[in-house]
Amino acid sequence: MDLSVVIPSRNEMFLKNTIDSVIANIEGDTEVIAILDGAWADPPIDDHPRVRLIHHAVAIGQRAATNEGARLSRAKFVMKLDAHCTVDKGFDVKLMADCEPDWTVVPRMYNLHAFDWKCLACENRTYQGPKPGKCEKCGSTGEFEMVMVWQPRLKRVTDFARFDAEPHFQYWMEYRKRPQAQGDIADLLCHVGAGWFMHRQRYWDIGGMDEEHGSWGQMGIEVSCKSWLSGGRQVVNKKTWYAHMFRTQPGWGFPYPQSQRQVDHAREHSRKLWFNNTWPKATRKFSWLIEHFAPVPDWPTPDPMNLTKGIVYYTDCKAKPEITEAVRRQIDKGRNGNEVVSVSLEPVNWGRNIHLPLVRGILTMFKQILAGIEASKADIIFLCEHDVLYSPSHFEFTPPNREQFFYNQNTWKVDWETGRALFYYCNQTSGLCAYREILLDHYRKRVARVEAEGYSRNMGYEPGTHQIPRGVDMRTADKWMSKVPNIDIRHSTNLTKNRWSQEEFRNKNSCLGWTEADEVPGWGVTKGRFQEILKAI
Repeated sequence: MDLSVVIPSRNEMFLKNTIDSVIANIEGDTEVIAILDGAWADPPIDDHPRVRLIHHAVAIGQRAATNEGARLSRAKFVMKLDAHCTVDKGFDVKLMADCEPDWTVVPRMYNLHAFDWKCLACENRTYQGPKPGKCEKCGSTGEFEMVMVWQPRLKRVTDFARFDAEPHFQYWMEYRKRPQAQGDIADLLCHVGAGWFMHRQRYWDIGGMDEEHGSWGQMGIEVSCKSWLSGGRQVVNKKTWYAHMFRTQPGWGFPYPQSQRQVDHAREHSRKLWFNNTWPKATRKFSWLIEHFAPVPDWPTPDPMNLTKGIVYYTDCKAKPEITEAVRRQIDKGRNGNEVVSVSLEPVNWGRNIHLPLVRGILTMFKQILAGIEASKADIIFLCEHDVLYSPSHFEFTPPNREQFFYNQNTWKVDWETGRALFYYCNQTSGLCAYREILLDHYRKRVARVEAEGYSRNMGYEPGTHQIPRGVDMRTADKWMSKVPNIDIRHSTNLTKNRWSQEEFRNKNSCLGWTEADEVPGWGVTKGRFQEILKAI
């Protein structure tokens, strides 16, 4: 099977409806594994070759039942689904199409309108809940009939949620306005726990469901924290959906009985594991998760001064030594003790060097950048090239958004031989700064895509600047201007073409702010004396 949909069920009157919905809407090689935890299904489940029923005379609990279903599965993917849900047509193939090996994927969630109570005296209908004792329209205390609706409430949609310090699940509608919440696939801090999807191997890599929590409760928080703190990612997939029936009215509670003592135990166990950083499989601290989504209501805003910065320097070792040595000395002036990872095609005695014996080229450059990002442990990374003089003010920048790429546009181009200077607004990889996590994700995808398809100009060099879907991912880019400009040294062995006139640009919007000069602000006169400037560094 491609996918096993695991449905833990205890005294669930809508289990049959849920299973029927899954079977009617699958488009892949998908099965249902339903755990009948402590009671047979009522109404009974129809025989079907894609449905397996596991019965326990004595209930084992929702977490244990979910683990059992995952153990019985031999599919590539597993999905946990509550026993009172309906699903989108083709939900299975849509989820499988967008799930990396270390992702947890949650479909967009709607509220499920499962049924109404119809008064047999006047036919007035009351929205789902406990059976009415009296008709609110005619006052009759007679018979009421359950009328199935089983449709999603399309105006009651939930894409984003969080949790507080209890920890207690909270909806997070305000998050929808953030740039990182846009697009069909977006990072998700937490979810209600009713429906989620991942690779089956991933489920066991993060330890399955922790039964020390108890039978029920904190499941969405547990899955979310494990997904992120293990080094992976959790996203909402807005391309598909499921609808969940909420039982929030008095007298209409959850099928798994749970005392306040059990609730308190589950929350205390959560606090211990996540807030105290005691989960043994964690590769990230809990503070990282809050920083990743900051600002998060009920949590303090992280201090940007606590973030670490690093430099990934990449070189093809083709530029003149006078250029590369001056560039390194200049970086040393401004890096303020931050780590340098140098990635070179020949051994270089500077920073923490990674030697890649590859042939110079576009794919090689991407591989160099990726190797440097993987080796760096910094929170924020500046990409630096071997032929750019970086102002110390360049490294003072801190990205204000964890989900965007940022380019320093205060860069002048200076000819190595003549010292002529040129400025125009542009985004260059050599001026890129971003959080390590998104750089790592981007360049892994970029290298894989170029290896598979080859490089095309539509993809571009610069993350976040090319139209979707021609780029590598859905993230966007922004810009900043350092106090003092950087100098991009143009010489005979640059990988990219030297262009000194606007006529060389097909799109004139690519050379806005065009300014030719004999000097660069903050650096002085460059014309006729640029090589002297390099020697003086």
